[in-house]
Amino acid sequence: MISVFLLNISVVAISVLVHYEFLYRISAYIPKMKIRHRFRIVVGVFGALIAHAFEIWIFAIAYYLMNHAEKWGHLSGEFNGSLMDCAYFSFTVYTTLGFGDIQPNGHLRYLTGIESLTGLVLITWTASFLYFEMQRYWDVGKKH
Repeated sequence: MISVFLLNISVVAISVLVHYEFLYRISAYIPKMKIRHRFRIVVGVFGALIAHAFEIWIFAIAYYLMNHAEKWGHLSGEFNGSLMDCAYFSFTVYTTLGFGDIQPNGHLRYLTGIESLTGLVLITWTASFLYFEMQRYWDVGKKH
């Protein structure tokens, strides 16, 4: 049980740190851009989407490795064991869409639950970040 907890915490920690680094670097880069203020937000949105996709792939790799290892459980349903199927599953879990065509079994269920919570928190963090950036740059744009 302790190994399940440590693995889940590790995957979540890596994802949160990646997200922090993306947002930190985006916020440092946006003010230096030589484009119109309103287009800076578009750059922020694309940067955030790339961050989320990267984080989803972190979970996908964890699912792939756990699915192919002993004692961690497996994914079943419309699933062929490929990394792409793990990525698809991760996208649906992270966004809490949850189609249900692939089901986690065994200890994989815990990573699935924590990924949904992590996705919710990181998507909300991104929304707050982009709202702050919009207020900052849209107010500046109105003055010029």
